[in-house]
Amino acid sequence: MTTSLQSPLPAIRGTYAETASLKDLVWFRAGGPAETLLRPADINDLCAFIAAKPADVPVTVIGVGSNLLIRDGGIPGVVIRLPGAFGRIEPVSETMIRAGAAALDAAVARAAADAGIAGLEFLRGIPGTIGGALTMNAGCYGTEIKDVFVEARAVDSRGRLVTLGPAEMGFTYRHSLPQGMIFVDAVLQGTQGEPEAIRARMEALVAQRESTQPVRSKTGGSTFKNPPGHKAWQLIDEAGCRGLMHGAAQVSEKHCNFLINTGNASATDIEALGEEVRARVQAKFGIQLEWEIKRIGRPLKDVTS
Repeated sequence: MTTSLQSPLPAIRGTYAETASLKDLVWFRAGGPAETLLRPADINDLCAFIAAKPADVPVTVIGVGSNLLIRDGGIPGVVIRLPGAFGRIEPVSETMIRAGAAALDAAVARAAADAGIAGLEFLRGIPGTIGGALTMNAGCYGTEIKDVFVEARAVDSRGRLVTLGPAEMGFTYRHSLPQGMIFVDAVLQGTQGEPEAIRARMEALVAQRESTQPVRSKTGGSTFKNPPGHKAWQLIDEAGCRGLMHGAAQVSEKHCNFLINTGNASATDIEALGEEVRARVQAKFGIQLEWEIKRIGRPLKDVTS
């Protein structure tokens, strides 16, 4: 990718990397590079960057890429990936825990269990970070982030650190309201429980997930949202898409609402397969599936044409 940045980026204490590969940072193991990849040193460094960056420089934030498809043309502007300093987890009371945006959901679930905080077991089944979970109101097995959310801190478009409550988050199904904000941490609420009992419930959830989902494959998680009154996987299956392939991209045989990279599939292959699935479901049922996986970046043809 040739650089398109017309203005110099501000000095930071973290690191910049130009034309940085992202494919090894996302679960699909596919996609193009970041024009510039930024890893801020800490919250103050992130605030300073946002406050000082040129207005014409677009910013994209990624986590561990468990629900992300980066198109093969890469991502223009600056891609921010929060480092370990944003992954701290600590109980703040007998029933509440504060988790950094870069903390893995599963790690938060384990930390809550160790602290005797029940009700956050569902996070063990979500393969992403707290920042991503806040952005998409992630959930599984009947519980969503909105059900345990107390507050979050985020950096706004002017570089200010702000605190958001439930009303400001505007949670809906697989969506939250804040736009242009970068989450840095959140406080989640559970209930008091016995650590061993909590761990047992978590392990049961993990076993159930591994028996029904292709968690060992290169995938982006659940691909399409469930339409009202329907299950996406069932529509996909009944439309004849189980095992369907496009290049090295495949609809999982194990769970039809998962697309997997069976080898060296490109992001173009994966997205094209998803669109074929949508077209077949639309043709058979008159229902338009909505992508749950977030697709970002430029198609390769936009770069090479």
